[in-house]
Amino acid sequence: MPTYQFEALDPTGQVIRDVIDASTEEEAHTTIRQMGYFVTKLNVKKSAADGAAGTRRKRKKSLAIGGGGLKALTTFTRQLSILQDAGLPILRSLQILEEQQKGGKLKNAVMDTCDNIEAGDTLSEAMAKSPRMFDRLYVNMIKAGEAGGALEIILKRLADFKERAMSLRRKVVGALIYPAFVIVAATVILSLIMVFIVPTFEEIFEEFELKLPAATILLINISHAIYKLWFLFILVPLGLLVFIILLRQFNYGKVGWDLFMLQIPLIGKLLEKNCMARTTRTLATLISSGVPILEALTICRDTAGNGMFERMYTKVSEGIREGDPIAVPLDKNCHAIFHPMALFFWLFFGAFPGMIVMIIPGADMPTLGMMIAGLGCVVGGLIYVIRMKRRIVDSLVVNMVDVGEETGELDTMLYKVADQYDEEVRTTTDGLMKMIEPMMILFLGGAVLFIVAALFVPLISLLEKMSG
Repeated sequence: MPTYQFEALDPTGQVIRDVIDASTEEEAHTTIRQMGYFVTKLNVKKSAADGAAGTRRKRKKSLAIGGGGLKALTTFTRQLSILQDAGLPILRSLQILEEQQKGGKLKNAVMDTCDNIEAGDTLSEAMAKSPRMFDRLYVNMIKAGEAGGALEIILKRLADFKERAMSLRRKVVGALIYPAFVIVAATVILSLIMVFIVPTFEEIFEEFELKLPAATILLINISHAIYKLWFLFILVPLGLLVFIILLRQFNYGKVGWDLFMLQIPLIGKLLEKNCMARTTRTLATLISSGVPILEALTICRDTAGNGMFERMYTKVSEGIREGDPIAVPLDKNCHAIFHPMALFFWLFFGAFPGMIVMIIPGADMPTLGMMIAGLGCVVGGLIYVIRMKRRIVDSLVVNMVDVGEETGELDTMLYKVADQYDEEVRTTTDGLMKMIEPMMILFLGGAVLFIVAALFVPLISLLEKMSG
């Protein structure tokens, strides 16, 4: 009969550590409950054979290519909460879920967690050793559930949180799929027209020595630029993407880029609401689970994904350490700041259309491109100055946080804020999609009209000349 090591809480809250003999883990769990204890940890006493078995299991890990996304982790958390609510021991619950998982990052992380629990770790300690799968938010909530003896309740809250986050992400991503597909398709079609069709018409015009209008000359020059410099249209966006990714590895660059994105009309508002919904729900979930406020703010900062919000939550934590309530440093640091990197991006993207015009062949194109680039810089700089100090957190949020602190219902107020912002994200996304669709139709219609007019006006002149 195997021997089990266990930790439990007695009716007074004292921690009890002892061993018990039982045929199965379920029997050991039942016996300990009959003794009047609440089980927090139950492990088989390890032997040399157990260590060898653990080693063999580690060798059966699959290649971790996939299986570790938000959807898989959300499903795993919900299933684990159901098993814990049914009263199964945590190790048995994890072993059941491990068998159900497909090969990938999550399965490997669950295997490691089982091995570490068998070695004597608590669930939070075991999960903390797989940080790529279980982040600080996840681990700290599990730790709070273990300390309070309410792991099944915490797992249910965590599953609800993950499901809401996944639903919001699916809504935003789903709304962007259609315009992204249309933009890609339109780019491919227009590029094919410029590379294959326009040169054919150019040969016809040259053969008949027609005097071409300015629109046709511009179209032919654009075709030449795309044909000769096609690699720039791939390398420049790719290089810009790599530059932004590398820049965001540094805190200074990350804050500058994120400030630039937050100040873009409409898009910035959507990003701001999305980040507010995610961070306030994270903070509410952690506070309601018993995580200390400073640790909760640190986790909220690390999971914000936006440099400006990370800076704001850092300032809030510093204010709390100095004795201020949350609402005071939140209201003080909820405005955007001047950042040279954000100004640089506004000037660069303002001048970018002029840079494109400058590479088009033609005697007047460089001068025209420089004029457009200069005008774009001026417009970009003006937009940045106008929106430089705007709020990124509404005063309503600050007031609700203040009321929540005074009434002791901070988590409830934060949940209300998160629900409100979730709804605003959905409304804003729907409004953007309704606005983007006609704008894309107008752009494509205008591009096609320009190409048709530029090509067929000389053809009409040619037909009149031949008929005359």
